[in-house]
Amino acid sequence: MSGAITRIDLAAHPTTTSPAITSLEVQLAARAELLDLRYVLHADLARVRVPESVPAERADGLWRHTCFEAFLATAGTGYLEFNFSPGGPWAAYRFEGYRQGRVPLSLAVAPEIAVRRDARQLEVHATVQLPDGALADTARPKLALSAVVEEDSGRLCYWAARHAAGPPDFHHPDAFVIEL
Repeated sequence: MSGAITRIDLAAHPTTTSPAITSLEVQLAARAELLDLRYVLHADLARVRVPESVPAERADGLWRHTCFEAFLATAGTGYLEFNFSPGGPWAAYRFEGYRQGRVPLSLAVAPEIAVRRDARQLEVHATVQLPDGALADTARPKLALSAVVEEDSGRLCYWAARHAAGPPDFHHPDAFVIEL
């Protein structure tokens, strides 16, 4: 992995586009066992629900509201999932296979999350120290980047670097398209 910053534009799933959202990009830098992700949502934020700030601690179900996500393929069919709420909470899981064997992922250090916001832009900067050996035996680590954005009506919009065919599914193997 290199430390160079790469920009990835996310696209709305065709069934969940939103007139409130202009674009969503991720600036990614990966080095050693560190992922540095800067999600930049360009939108009319008066029409987007952004979770209130609460203590930055592990929490489940973040995807039910505005949340930014990264999935990292590991050796074999396994992968890691990271969720970052602009309100501060985070989640980390390990999967044995496609949507199978989910367990909380132990992290030596909690992800660092910084949030900046104005009327037209929400920026969530997350830095994750991967667990030792997370990429062992992974010749070409692959990443899937995605986000869930909740409109003021409560409707969820799904964004990803690549969507698999069918309904939104960030876990699908076809979503892992970014080589580290």
